[in-house]
Amino acid sequence: MSKNRPPSTLEGAFCLHQLYHIDRRGLLRLSAEERQGIIDEAARVLTVLNQRGEKEESGACYRVLSNIADLMLVYFRQTPDELAEVEQIVSELAISEYLTKAYGYFSVVELSLHGAAERYKKLLSKRGLEEDTPEWDQALETELLKEKETQRARLYPEIPDDPYICFYPMNKKRGETINWFMLQPRERGMLMKSHGTTGRKYYGRVSQIITSSSGLADYDWSVNLFAKDAVDFKKLIYEMRFDEVSAVYADFGPFYIGIHTAPEDLFQPKLPAWSDSLLAKS
Repeated sequence: MSKNRPPSTLEGAFCLHQLYHIDRRGLLRLSAEERQGIIDEAARVLTVLNQRGEKEESGACYRVLSNIADLMLVYFRQTPDELAEVEQIVSELAISEYLTKAYGYFSVVELSLHGAAERYKKLLSKRGLEEDTPEWDQALETELLKEKETQRARLYPEIPDDPYICFYPMNKKRGETINWFMLQPRERGMLMKSHGTTGRKYYGRVSQIITSSSGLADYDWSVNLFAKDAVDFKKLIYEMRFDEVSAVYADFGPFYIGIHTAPEDLFQPKLPAWSDSLLAKS
């Protein structure tokens, strides 16, 4: 049996998901003026954090459906240090007194080169290089650097403006009888190619950003899907459940559905204005 090799990967921006519960009744007990001041400060700061600058940064805010959480903040930065700074900035806002963390996830954008493995092998073999030699490893690293420049837009993505996001972590099974990581590279590549064929049927309707979290979080990957119609999440994921790579080898975590929301609208009350005086007395 040939050596079981992990596929080559390209890494890009680091990613942070932060989900919160909002104490909306606590906010409503404040005077309208005090509440608006807190909301305005949060809106100004979150707007700046979400802006994409020359450093290929990106961020977005989402209202979360169901009682799992109320708010999801998603940020992409070039280093973990920058994400730690973002996290601290949010925690120092006055609105943070009315936020309780519900879930957090740290990862890095990853492109797995399952399909490219055979291409690189043929290319380097034609040059007369042998596998498992320093010369082979150095030549492969050079090719990966070229690939990284070609794929830069995917490695340092801008969050789409689509109104809906579906975020979920996942693993590939590694039990005693079913173990993705013990499959041979060619078999893994074929399974992922078939999986990708299903995904391409939704081109133009659903886009994705895949991040890796092996050694960074409790799951190995996270998936971020973006769409104009939330039903497309259901259709795509349901169809993919019938792909062997999902049906046999996938282990999914919780699913979070969010609605893309401008920072200035995240904390605004939906109760009528006359409720302020009643809640202040409660």
